[in-house]
Amino acid sequence: MAVLHTTTFDAATAVEPGDLAQIVARRAGTQLDAPFVTDARSKRRLSFAELAGAVLAWEIWLSASGIRRGEAVALCVADPLEFCSAYVSIIATGRWVAPIDPTAPAAATDRSLDRLGPALLISDRPEPAARFGGLLGGVPGSGGLVASLPLWPAVVTGRGRTDVPHGISSGGALLFSSGSTGTPKLIPLHEHQLLDGARAVAGELGLEPGETGFSPLPMFHINAQVVGVLAALWAGSGLVVDARFHRTGFWDLMDRHGVTWVNAVPAIISHLCNGTDGESVPGRIRFIRSASAPLPAATLRRFEAVTGIPVVETYGMTEAAGQIAANPVQGPRKPGSVGRPVGFELRIDSGSPDEESRPGGPHVPGHVEIRGRRVGWSGDATSTAHRSDPDLHEPWFGTGDLGYLDDDGYLFLVGRRDDVINRGGEKVYPREIEEVLRLDPRVSEAVVIGREHGALGQVPVAFISVRGVRDRSGLSTALTVGEVAREHLHEVLPLEKCPVAIHVVGRLPTTGNGKVARRQVEDAEILVTLA
Repeated sequence: MAVLHTTTFDAATAVEPGDLAQIVARRAGTQLDAPFVTDARSKRRLSFAELAGAVLAWEIWLSASGIRRGEAVALCVADPLEFCSAYVSIIATGRWVAPIDPTAPAAATDRSLDRLGPALLISDRPEPAARFGGLLGGVPGSGGLVASLPLWPAVVTGRGRTDVPHGISSGGALLFSSGSTGTPKLIPLHEHQLLDGARAVAGELGLEPGETGFSPLPMFHINAQVVGVLAALWAGSGLVVDARFHRTGFWDLMDRHGVTWVNAVPAIISHLCNGTDGESVPGRIRFIRSASAPLPAATLRRFEAVTGIPVVETYGMTEAAGQIAANPVQGPRKPGSVGRPVGFELRIDSGSPDEESRPGGPHVPGHVEIRGRRVGWSGDATSTAHRSDPDLHEPWFGTGDLGYLDDDGYLFLVGRRDDVINRGGEKVYPREIEEVLRLDPRVSEAVVIGREHGALGQVPVAFISVRGVRDRSGLSTALTVGEVAREHLHEVLPLEKCPVAIHVVGRLPTTGNGKVARRQVEDAEILVTLA
């Protein structure tokens, strides 16, 4: 292997199993009725004291239902506030929570349940609860149970108490990776891995009591769970949650709830670049955090110019319990970079198994690899328990991403390993082309993929969507934007990197957390093609 550069972050004292219950108790004892989670669209809220009562009630109810510590509880909950209460409580009582997309088609949910084999399913919707109950009940020996939410308000009798369970075994979360480039992997993350990720996020963002975050991201993804829920709990700060992002009245909503920072993805930031007459951006918002997908540098600059709010671009994945790297809130932020590693050893490896090591240095692209106790390896909870032993020497984990480090240790991603296009021996990185296409503010999204070619092996092909154009009624606009994009590409890129075709589509397919599903882009409806 050719290790080009290594950046190390010295973590503080490790988080220990059982700490989540203690954190809940401590917050309830010191902050009492301070809001922990607030629903953005109603007056409902969950205080720290109520959360402690919920944990106690869940322990009583789960034990009475025969759900032992260490068993899995599937959580198919659309209401974000109810999700937060159940998610924290299940882990804090030593069980494993397995969040499932409540909006997924029936067949996809059935596949998830088949892979998980949970002892219990919690749902806040009667129809899926009944159907899933039939499915679980039909699995020999599963002992599956089904319960419907809301649960905690009905059974909490010790609301406000702080005597949550002590001395429990460690729980955790069973999470599916995004699956944007293939079949989702099942990733087990122990409680201490999740909390270590939350601590890293809270420290990097400077969260503390009195802060109020806002998260409209899907709760069944790692981002909302660690960066939103657990980081707020660790810091003792509040979190406003919404089931989805609404552009209309967004800044008024932020002002009404006293939001001081926003947890977002590039698609949200792109929408917020376009101002609306009569709206004003609250001055108390310190930053907006971007994650889950690459943020075009042009979009970052446009958002900061329109709103005056700094963008903190970050990089993470499910296997890393959320965050891998981040630009500092206080300090140099580099557009186009996802920042410096936080809580991990990170290196760039330009070698491969079939070649000799070769010298290298900063600015040379290679495979992004990480190492640390927070890495969750695919498999089951038992095997991961051995891997997470802090006394064991962890192997390097390949993220599947390609990137390089600059002289200051900032990481720049250039694409996924599987997305690199080999055009006659010349490596073409899709993100470089996509960044140029997104420079036109009329382009809402751009994706470049490799297409098979008889002589060259592969050639790049671009798919773009145009703001306001969803069908053939906007054909003239689509054609104009496509022609401008083609001319611009030839002006700034060498010929071998220019796509052989630009397809303007009505809409690009995305995953649940806003990532473009690259493996499905060729299925999108093409409005016009420019060769």
